[in-house]
Amino acid sequence: MSFQGYLKTIKEKTGNGPAEFRTLAEQKGFTIDGKLQPEVKAGDIVNWLKNDFDLGQGHSMAIYALLKGMKNEDSE
Repeated sequence: MSFQGYLKTIKEKTGNGPAEFRTLAEQKGFTIDGKLQPEVKAGDIVNWLKNDFDLGQGHSMAIYALLKGMKNEDSE
């Protein structure tokens, strides 16, 4: 599945897009000023998204990649 495919499925399942997940991550303390905190690991994000949104590993890792800055909304 492409990165855009992951984002589309996530939006359909949760109603949240990248901007909303950035806001939610900030509210949870995972990010500050849009930057992922160094102590936050991929597993922390995966667990949060599984518990709160019932997202699987692949979809959660897509959000992690967004928060870490490895990908953005325009990435393929």
